[in-house]
Amino acid sequence: MAKVLVVGSGGREHALCYKFSLSPNVDEVFVANGNGGMDDVATVVNIDPMDFDGLIQFAKEKEIDLTFVGPEIPLCAGITDAFKKENLLIFGPSKAASQLEGSKCFAKDMMQKYDIPTAKYASFHDYETAKEYLVQQTCPIVLKADGLAAGKGVIIAKTMDEALKSLKEMMCDDLFHDAASSLVIEEYLEGEEFSLFAFVNGEDVYPMQIAQDHKRAFDNDEGLNTGGMGAYTPVAHLPQSAVNEAMEKVMKPIASAMVKEGMPYQGVLYGGFMLTDQGVKTIEFNCRFGDPESEVVLQAMTSDLYETIMQVLNHETPEITFSDDTYIGVVMAAEGYPLSYRKNIDLSDLKLKAPECFHMGTKKTADGLVSSGGRVLFISAGAKTLKEAKEKAYERVHQIEREGLFYRSDISDKELLKETN
Repeated sequence: MAKVLVVGSGGREHALCYKFSLSPNVDEVFVANGNGGMDDVATVVNIDPMDFDGLIQFAKEKEIDLTFVGPEIPLCAGITDAFKKENLLIFGPSKAASQLEGSKCFAKDMMQKYDIPTAKYASFHDYETAKEYLVQQTCPIVLKADGLAAGKGVIIAKTMDEALKSLKEMMCDDLFHDAASSLVIEEYLEGEEFSLFAFVNGEDVYPMQIAQDHKRAFDNDEGLNTGGMGAYTPVAHLPQSAVNEAMEKVMKPIASAMVKEGMPYQGVLYGGFMLTDQGVKTIEFNCRFGDPESEVVLQAMTSDLYETIMQVLNHETPEITFSDDTYIGVVMAAEGYPLSYRKNIDLSDLKLKAPECFHMGTKKTADGLVSSGGRVLFISAGAKTLKEAKEKAYERVHQIEREGLFYRSDISDKELLKETN
């Protein structure tokens, strides 16, 4: 029986721990550093995800069979390289391969070099040059911080005044700190977004079921971009041909490209896509499972996650299966998120456990459970139909709602609208 260590502390990691705990091949699941609600499915270990030496020492002492890294920051900082140097089994891309998420400029340049469909763009490292380029473009237009910004480093400017103001805030006024010292300006794409995760090992690419995230803070896609306010899977109104196109024109080619560049990819690769009138276009790559999409996709996955990863690592073809049910989840966030947000919201009466509730940002105090992050809880449900799943999820949300928390009420409505038309 195997021991698994999950690195991270959010809803994605709670879902990963839950999924690993279901495996008949797994005896113990540990999570570092976890949060206040993960002890229902894992042993929480007080080691920071960036403390590579501490994590390595723990993995050796506990004889961990597999380490799985949830968040992008330790991956981009080289946690996989550190573990492999100590001959410890870890599933995640190297520091070099993690540039696909760590640098928007790198990812766009790779897509251009290998003819992978994406929005037209230009990369900039100084404000004046970027401004000269920007004023020659048409709006709406997209500005993306080059580095990591917790899913919030993207601004869609509807007017040139807004675009110029955002450019100055990003490059001169420290809006996203060092993440925006360089940035990408790209054309605005219209269409349907979807997220596709795949298990990758070199040239081997095995897709999961697609999901749809809801990035804006408020109903009707209003408000600022967030790390995600809810998700559902499957996305029935999108044709399988779009998924096939994403695999054949993007996911497989980028995996091959990384091999050719001498930085083969091993781990979960996330492709963010837009189905446009001109076909599938790549919005972004992430070097890990998305959050909150992973919370629903991992529930929908009926095959063994541990076994799947071991097969991929051994270059064996996994049989990845999914339920016929639909899964939906709603993020309950702290007032003010994604900017400065309220903290220490009392959650001591919370009774829901995984998988109905995954903790995104909570901690235990002497007075009980309280919120500790911008996104606090992910409340989910599965059912035969999306309508049923949504009703069940929001029933659970209404049981929990309180002062200080907000949520979107329209998660999956686009899909439901398509179903009724």
